[in-house]
Amino acid sequence: MDQQVKSPFGNPDELVQAIRDEIDQARRSLDEVNLMLEQSQTELSKLVQRNATITERLRQIHDHFDTVPRDDIRMTYDAALEAQQRLLVMRGQLEKLQNDQSHLQKFIALAEKSEQLFGNKDVRAESGDGGAKTALEMLIDAQEIERHKLSRQIHDGPAQALSNFIVQVEIALRLFDVDPAKAKEELNNLKAAATGTFKKVRDFIFALRPMMLDDLGIVPTLQRYVGAYKEQTGVEVVFTVAGRERRFDNYTEVMVFRTVQELLNIAVANNADTGTKLALKVMMVLDDHLIQVSVLDNGKSFTPEALPESIAADFTRIRDLVGMMGGVMEVEAVSGQGNKVSFQLPVSEA
Repeated sequence: MDQQVKSPFGNPDELVQAIRDEIDQARRSLDEVNLMLEQSQTELSKLVQRNATITERLRQIHDHFDTVPRDDIRMTYDAALEAQQRLLVMRGQLEKLQNDQSHLQKFIALAEKSEQLFGNKDVRAESGDGGAKTALEMLIDAQEIERHKLSRQIHDGPAQALSNFIVQVEIALRLFDVDPAKAKEELNNLKAAATGTFKKVRDFIFALRPMMLDDLGIVPTLQRYVGAYKEQTGVEVVFTVAGRERRFDNYTEVMVFRTVQELLNIAVANNADTGTKLALKVMMVLDDHLIQVSVLDNGKSFTPEALPESIAADFTRIRDLVGMMGGVMEVEAVSGQGNKVSFQLPVSEA
């Protein structure tokens, strides 16, 4: 006799209840994040004002460097370093809270969609418990993959830069009494490094979760992202859009942005060792019921099955998430011209 494999939740109703419990927990966490975000924004405003005051004092010292007592200079520079460090930490905390807020909102939207899907008995009868379990696993896997990428990027980027800043500050402090000119040079180097790192952090945050996606929508965000991607990678990217521009549900806009982001990265990774001068084109068509997007490249042709393992995993994940939202994705090898990856999602206006 065949043995039936049982869902770990016991039955579909238990799965739906588990999803509802997760939604309730996520909403409570979102309320806490919103409160902390409000408090952090208030504190950040105070720190910005304090930093502006100290910066003005530093300008005055710079203009009268030879006449200002050394103790005053040291105290002002110490205060400036402390203010900048606190400001950096607070901005990092604020950005983390904003990312947490965004992830929780996205999770709640997807979980609510899952609840509606799995709560529909007709759909459950067609797909069975296994389909529901697979979709829930996909949600969890997608979250964990994003967390892993975020952890690695923070470690390799901002964390390493902050470590270097601390070393430069220590060098400047040791030189201050021995060679003020050299100390000033080190501080100028530190300022230049901080400025460059701040730009990288802003680019990193935009790629992670652009705030303008919430404010302006998917079309302006993709226009900005494509421009930034071209500048950062040197890859030629063109973006075109046809149809009536408008706002869509938040989770739909996030899904479109993430999918385009992944497809661009996959195209670049697939041609990393070919020496081809890669050119990409992103075409978006907006009609009354669908968002259709195509990403074309002039690189080597591929099929999802023949991609390297690391790239194939990203492609499979994003294709499955598109499918979970009721969309479809297709890959077409264009003879002598590269690839065309297309996907479409059903939409409703926000």
